[in-house]
Amino acid sequence: MKENRKTVIAVVGPTAVGKTDVGIRLAQHFQTAIISADSRQCYREMNIGVARPTPEELSAIPHHFIATHSIQEDITAADFESFALESAQRIFSERDRLLLVGGTGLYIRAFLEGLDVIPEIDPAVRENVLSIYSEMGLEGLSTELERLDPDFFRLGEMKNPQRMMRALEVVMSTGESILSYRSGEKKVRPFDVKWVGLELPRETLIDRIDLRVDAMIEAGWLEEAKQLYPQRSLNAMQTVGYKELFEYFEGKYTLEHSIELIKIATRQYAKRQMTWFRRNPSIRWFAPTAVEEMIVYLEAIDPAS
Repeated sequence: MKENRKTVIAVVGPTAVGKTDVGIRLAQHFQTAIISADSRQCYREMNIGVARPTPEELSAIPHHFIATHSIQEDITAADFESFALESAQRIFSERDRLLLVGGTGLYIRAFLEGLDVIPEIDPAVRENVLSIYSEMGLEGLSTELERLDPDFFRLGEMKNPQRMMRALEVVMSTGESILSYRSGEKKVRPFDVKWVGLELPRETLIDRIDLRVDAMIEAGWLEEAKQLYPQRSLNAMQTVGYKELFEYFEGKYTLEHSIELIKIATRQYAKRQMTWFRRNPSIRWFAPTAVEEMIVYLEAIDPAS
C-alpha cells in the first residue's frame, strides 16, 4: 500500500447473512467507524422492517448513514456518494481505515467508483412512475420499458424495481435511454479498497431469511407498517416487506400469505445481491463466522496493520 494511503474495508453480501455483526467486530478490531451502505436503513421512520442495527449495536461502534434521513426525502445513490465521501474524510482524519458495510450494490459502487451524471428528473415524472409501479407492479414497469426503452428492457435488471423505475424516469424525462449516460469510467478515490464477502449455503441463508422475517413480525413490524401506511406512495416505501404488508391492509391477501410473499421476495432480493457481488473478482469470500480469518487476511494485505 502506498504511503499515507487510507483503506476502506468493504464488507458485502446478501441480506440476512450477518453483515452487521461482522462489521462491528471488524470495526472494533481496527478501532474505526462504519459507513452503512444500505439504501433503507438511512430512514428514521423505518426500523424493524429494514433490520436496522439495535441500539446496543449502534452504541458499540460509530455508525454513519443510519437513521439520518426522513422518508419524505428522496435519497439517491448520488446523495449517498456525497454523504459517504464526506463521512470518510472525517473518519480518515483520525483513522487509517474505515468499514463500509451493506448490501446495496449501487450505493457501494457510487462511493467507491463514482456514478455517471444523469439529468435531474421532473418530480411529476417520478410520481407517474411510482403510480405505474403501485398500480401494476413489475409487469407495468416492464411494459413501459419495453415500449420506451427497448435497449434497457433487453439488457437491464428486469426484476429490480428500483433500477427499472430509475430507467423509466430517465427515458420519460429526457427521451434517452439510461444506458446512454453510462460512461463506464471509474473515478479515482484517495483510498484503497479491500473487499470481504460473506456467504452461506443457499438453504442455510433461506432458513435465516425465513426466521428473520418471523422474528421481525414478532417484534412489531405489523404495527410499524400500519403507522407508515398513509405514506405508502413515497419512493422510500417501495421496499420489500412493507409493500406486501400494505397489500394485506388493503385486503388483497391474508396476513399469512403476505408474510410468505415477503419471504419469497427477500430470497429473490438476496439472489440478486449475490449475482451483483459475484461479478467482482476482488472480493474474498468467507463464512460469517470466520471473523478471525478475515482479520488475518486483512492484516496480511495491509502493511499499515
